[in-house]
Amino acid sequence: MSARKEALAVLTACRVRGAWADAALGTHLRGLSPADAGLCSRIVYGVIQNETLLDFYLSGFCSQKLDHLQPPLADILRIGAYQILFLDRVPDNAAVHTSVELAKGAGRGQAAGLVNAVLRRLCREKEALPAIPDRDEAKYLSIRYSHPKWLVKRLLALLGREGAEAFLINSNSQPPAAAQVNTCRCSPEEAARALEAEGIRAERHSWLPDCLLLQGTGDLERLQAFREGMIYIQDPAARLAVLAAELRPESRVLDVCAAPGGKSFAAAIAMGDKGEIVSCDLHENKLKRIREGAARLGLSSIRAEAADGRVFREEWADAFDLVLVDAPCSGLGILRKKPDIRRKRADDLFALPVVQNAILENAARYVRPGGTLLYSTCTILPEENEEVADAFLGTHPEFSRERFTLPGPIGTAEGQAALWPHLHDTDGFYICRMTRRV
Repeated sequence: MSARKEALAVLTACRVRGAWADAALGTHLRGLSPADAGLCSRIVYGVIQNETLLDFYLSGFCSQKLDHLQPPLADILRIGAYQILFLDRVPDNAAVHTSVELAKGAGRGQAAGLVNAVLRRLCREKEALPAIPDRDEAKYLSIRYSHPKWLVKRLLALLGREGAEAFLINSNSQPPAAAQVNTCRCSPEEAARALEAEGIRAERHSWLPDCLLLQGTGDLERLQAFREGMIYIQDPAARLAVLAAELRPESRVLDVCAAPGGKSFAAAIAMGDKGEIVSCDLHENKLKRIREGAARLGLSSIRAEAADGRVFREEWADAFDLVLVDAPCSGLGILRKKPDIRRKRADDLFALPVVQNAILENAARYVRPGGTLLYSTCTILPEENEEVADAFLGTHPEFSRERFTLPGPIGTAEGQAALWPHLHDTDGFYICRMTRRV
């Protein structure tokens, strides 16, 4: 029962306080057994990933509109429905019973009969659920895969029906945990052996060097291999952004939007911890994370410093071999890791290109002649990616895209590359490498 109770608490925190599911889970998983923690996480992410579809089915069995129910009854029904429709290992009667008990425990005992009736009917009819209307392609896909209709329309325009559906399916999947090896401290083989000694299955990535894919991890930060700085957690796509820069030892690097520090760590390791990396963020708590991560990894070349990426620092003018701009973005490339992002409205995204361009404009002033400006995001929308880069280059003739080569399926790129989760099994990501003329 505790797993469901904590799952409900997390969903309530997300809905009422706007909390992110991963952050809320970090608080509510404490004290649960590994099995209960796993079930709680699966329910939370499963409900968020499938909310629109669950609501579509529940609405056919509930006499009241879900959004008219007193909180947290709608989420209790979703928790029960998710278990019935998606978790084969949970018996239907257990899903119903625990949901009824959740209602009672939440002070909604008078609605326990409603919860029981709706979920029992769902159990009886789950093999013959009502068909999703398919006359409107975007609406059908939006309900079937629980993504906002505006995003589905954009995906259809960008990828066509087959590609859009593949992206949506991938966004509802569970991504592998990727660990990058700190080669300044150990080899990939040594890291893998250390992880396996802790019961973690570690496999070499099929095409990205010094990257391990992990299974059976639980809380990664509890692992000794993590605490001893043998590994850091970073998606292959983010690592590729640093590889695209083709860093040399002794380079001077500015990471403009650095937190939580993954690209700074990757850059320091690529340079053998030689040279200098200035890692910036606005907030002290995020700077603290960067400093703690660098210390754990034993990287002395990183200096965390408070700075606003939009505000010019005279002392940094023309001073860096590489300036990294991992700009704030919609995050639509990491939907499988942060399913909450799908709750964003299209209107929420309109201002992002303005911010991205402002940071890029300012950061360009820090690149030395002959140096590299690297722009990246973890989104898939052209208006945050290619269009931002094009607009910048249109007003800055001193910069031009520069060819780079990456491992695996990316290969040689003519100055920019877009990574797609359903094609590359990475986060959705954009990388643009630009060089300032001498």
